[in-house]
Amino acid sequence: MHRKTFLKKALLTAGSVTAGTVVAYTHNDIDELIPLPEEKSLGFNHHPNPITVKTANTILHKADTRGHADYGWLKTNYSFSFANYYNPERMNFGVLRVLNDDFIAAAKGFNTHPHDNMEIITIPLEGTVEHKDSMGNSGTINVGEIQVMSAGTGITHSEFNHHKDQDLRLLQIWVFPNKPNVTPRYDQIKLQGAKKNALQQILSPNSSDDGVWIHQNAWFHLGTFDKDFNEEYVLKDPTQNGVYIFVIEGDVTVSGQSLNRRDGYGIWNTGSIAIQSHTASRVLLMEVPMNVRS
Repeated sequence: MHRKTFLKKALLTAGSVTAGTVVAYTHNDIDELIPLPEEKSLGFNHHPNPITVKTANTILHKADTRGHADYGWLKTNYSFSFANYYNPERMNFGVLRVLNDDFIAAAKGFNTHPHDNMEIITIPLEGTVEHKDSMGNSGTINVGEIQVMSAGTGITHSEFNHHKDQDLRLLQIWVFPNKPNVTPRYDQIKLQGAKKNALQQILSPNSSDDGVWIHQNAWFHLGTFDKDFNEEYVLKDPTQNGVYIFVIEGDVTVSGQSLNRRDGYGIWNTGSIAIQSHTASRVLLMEVPMNVRS
């Protein structure tokens, strides 16, 4: 796949089945990507394309300017172009390709579908994810845990809301790998000893480091902050990487930019960023390479 050929997938069918239903492999047409015609300049299916706020080294995605879809059982917001949302100014942030903020109804979910050559990270925010894949893994992912899959040469999997009487909210994140066609891999960990007023590393390039690891020179951190707390993040690789901050809850200022719940803000060509928390807040900080190689 040429990295300059960006991606989308139009909704053709609902793609949902009830948890526990036995299904054959199928394209679900919601959680998949195909090559995007480069000549397209308008939002697919008449989605509006709000103006993206950019400077020489920052990009701002306010929560209410994200792409949105409502399939009944799935309500989702897209920070970057995905499924039936296409905005040529919001394709990726470096190797960060997908940041989906999903709501999945009780006992519903994505039936068995394929992925390849992508690092896929799932972070539950409320509820429990039920997972099954072609590598033989099956089980649940709970709040306080993080799951990662290296799709590599190809996998199939399904994801459901494990509960019949409780909604599921999660973040699904896709990162381009630094090498193609790796052996598919699965990992899941319980995050240990999360502390308030600290950035907790949850992902890195190193299997011996804190959190899960992926095939990319990337580091993710979660931070839960009290009101009026200040924090600084120093980039691990400032010459190659930028940072995309996603505000899960609360109001913060990041290097002078005011951000609110579910806002996203990208910064590059900097060695560090300053975070000021104006309310009780929670943020996801993703340091990723800015150069998307073929």
